[in-house]
Amino acid sequence: MDDYRRIADRITADINSGRLRPGQQLPPQRVFARRRGIAGSTAGRVYAELVRRGLVVGEVGRGTFVRAAATAGSYGRALIEPSTAAPVNLELNYPSAPGQSELLAPALAPLLRPDVLTEALRPAPATGTAAAREAVADLLATPAWRPAPDRVLFTGNARQAIAAALASLVRPGGRVGVEPLTYPLVREIAGRLGITLVALEADEGGLRPESVRALHRAAPLSALYLQPTLHNPTSVTTGEARKRDIADVVRESGLPVVEDRIWSFLHPDSPAPLAAHAPGLAHVVDGLSKRVAPGLTVGFLVVPEERVDEVAAAIRSGGWSAGRFALEAGVRWTADGTVARLVEAKRVDAAARQRLVAEELAEFAVRADPLTYYAWWELPAPWRADTFTAAAAEHGIAVTPGTAFGVDPKRTPDAVRLGLASAAVPDLRRALRTLAALAGG
Repeated sequence: MDDYRRIADRITADINSGRLRPGQQLPPQRVFARRRGIAGSTAGRVYAELVRRGLVVGEVGRGTFVRAAATAGSYGRALIEPSTAAPVNLELNYPSAPGQSELLAPALAPLLRPDVLTEALRPAPATGTAAAREAVADLLATPAWRPAPDRVLFTGNARQAIAAALASLVRPGGRVGVEPLTYPLVREIAGRLGITLVALEADEGGLRPESVRALHRAAPLSALYLQPTLHNPTSVTTGEARKRDIADVVRESGLPVVEDRIWSFLHPDSPAPLAAHAPGLAHVVDGLSKRVAPGLTVGFLVVPEERVDEVAAAIRSGGWSAGRFALEAGVRWTADGTVARLVEAKRVDAAARQRLVAEELAEFAVRADPLTYYAWWELPAPWRADTFTAAAAEHGIAVTPGTAFGVDPKRTPDAVRLGLASAAVPDLRRALRTLAALAGG
């Protein structure tokens, strides 16, 4: 009987030579074993070895597919030569406005005075300072909603705010309802907290309220995590009527909600959060990382009045408190109008980058709001998310496969998310053209 590694070597050679192409499905393991005259357990070890080598990907309920070849020539006529240009990362998504550092520097100068710096280097409580709470209440306010300053808490970043909210709401083993495509790091947070994410149903208008009611009745949920404004990755913004319907359901069931609004600043008429409709249940997450810069940031968490102490305790126990220096800097940037100027510049920049997407990917099924820094590309057949991601990487372009956002492993979208914020505009245009040629080739 052949050693499983030698069999894996033959499959590897077929992939490298192009006899097995990206996206091509391997036979089920039992069929593979029968054809090779080997035991089923040996076939399983062959497939596991191919996964370990990064050459195939297994998708629950769908099978095993070739992921990538070791040489460039096997991706079709659009990939005759590997890219010699600088890599372009469309996974990262950190917007930066022209002249951003020059705008930020003046507010930092006073913090460098020894007397001010001494205070700024002290630990910051989860409740921050009175000035910080007032500044954030003004920053997050919409025409129909302004958070009460005494309900604002602070963390090191928005991800930590999500973790603190979920840790305070859900015990290990609890179930949290989420949109069918969700922020990938929430999956990681849930795993660390011992929480199970359950996919709700959504349509073009956002989360379907009746799916919350049905799922909660079938097996009780502990909470919801939602992105109703400029949802990442689909860009959907839930309308007010749908939002009120969702609020009705959560009030009826007593379900707390963690509402992620980290990208809402890009919406010039940002709709009010669910907290405006269900103030006793909604926990609003936001922060400065996208508005300002990822390297010096603060997370915000607006919580129901009666939960301030409990969530603050979760922040302390998780080690998720904001740094006092970053908190002081954020307050100064907010008060002197720097954050508002950066937001306006980034709205203009995002719109310009979305125009590039519309121009270069016009023939494809791309879902994006003109306001956002990301686009959701539903790939043409026969491409699959993982094989397209691997092929793009051969050209020095990093994209995020749709599988990173999917909650239900049986529903893996053949799509990729393009993060538009981090690449220089000429590099972004070049990358989009390359990806278009790849998908159409």
